[in-house]
Amino acid sequence: MSLSPNHGDRRGQQPELVVIHYTGMADGPSARERLCDPSAEVSAHWLIHEDGLTDALVPEDRRAWHAGAGSWQGREDVNSRSIGIELVNPGDRPFPEPQMTALEALLRGIMSRWSIGPAAVIAHSDMAPGRKIDPGPRFDWCRLALQGLAIWPEGVGVDMPLAESLTDIGYPDVPARLAAFRLRFRPWADGPEDALDRRAAAALAQSLAKSASIRRVSASDP
Repeated sequence: MSLSPNHGDRRGQQPELVVIHYTGMADGPSARERLCDPSAEVSAHWLIHEDGLTDALVPEDRRAWHAGAGSWQGREDVNSRSIGIELVNPGDRPFPEPQMTALEALLRGIMSRWSIGPAAVIAHSDMAPGRKIDPGPRFDWCRLALQGLAIWPEGVGVDMPLAESLTDIGYPDVPARLAAFRLRFRPWADGPEDALDRRAAAALAQSLAKSASIRRVSASDP
């Protein structure tokens, strides 16, 4: 199996994020051809087909070209800081069970190899609101969260300013970030922000803050 030639040095960084995409193309062979085409100048570390077949396209210690412009938790150059996973899906249908099962297995390995926690598994749309929408509203983030492979709001938070919570979670300060938050945590929600947005974002931000506090205490223990 040939690797994609589209990669480079990580510029002094190492993987600390995992970015999940869909290919937006008709089928797996077409997606693989594009991700391995030097003239396309795009790539990902992994490509997972609908039947669960998983192609390794770029070594994880190399910088694949999957994320593009954007940021997460104030960190730019996401390509240098992340591992990219492309899921074969045109963007208009659910993700098949074999594909999701393969993704779960792959995520467990990546997260173990690079000491990446569930909060660092994000959507392409999270880091590039308004520019990208993948993996879209049909992707089952809650399923991943139940296995410790992503995050999901726990309970109902207080009704606090949405902008503050979205910043604490990691969304870049751009107008489209409410839409990006909804794509992942409130699929199919529409209209102006409401109390459900604010409470869900607050619950998530509070959970992340609590987890960070626990990690700091654990790191300081003799």
